[in-house]
Amino acid sequence: MRLTTRGRYAVTAMLDLALHGDKGPISLADISQRQEISLSYLEQLFAKLRQQELVSSVRGPGGGYRLARVSDEINVAEIIDAVNESIDATSCSGKGNCHSGDVCLTHHLWDDLSHQIHRFLSGITLDSLMHQHEVQLVALRQSELIDVNVSQKI
Repeated sequence: MRLTTRGRYAVTAMLDLALHGDKGPISLADISQRQEISLSYLEQLFAKLRQQELVSSVRGPGGGYRLARVSDEINVAEIIDAVNESIDATSCSGKGNCHSGDVCLTHHLWDDLSHQIHRFLSGITLDSLMHQHEVQLVALRQSELIDVNVSQKI
């Protein structure tokens, strides 16, 4: 199965946005700093997320991004799909030409697994992730690191 950094980073950035969204629009620079994802890569991801209406942008001073829907209405599979990432365990990208142009012996097994993974990720919302104790601990640690770095620069 291939889930590249594009899908992983999109989910991470959306979770960061959900966790900090109560403070108003969140800048990509803030997400970039907290999650150590390049700003230019985030810009590419958020263009796709905005096209799929998962985020909305706010222009001007204090602008940034916010979730386009409440966090319990956005699931992980939607985010991955929005950035054109496929969750595919087959060796043929689901085309069925894995064995000299025909379906291989285990094609249906891997295709079923792909569908099961997609269903599993469809059942996980940003809200459910936000309320996991481990996620809250990591978010707190990241925020504290940012606060320390900012105070050291002053």
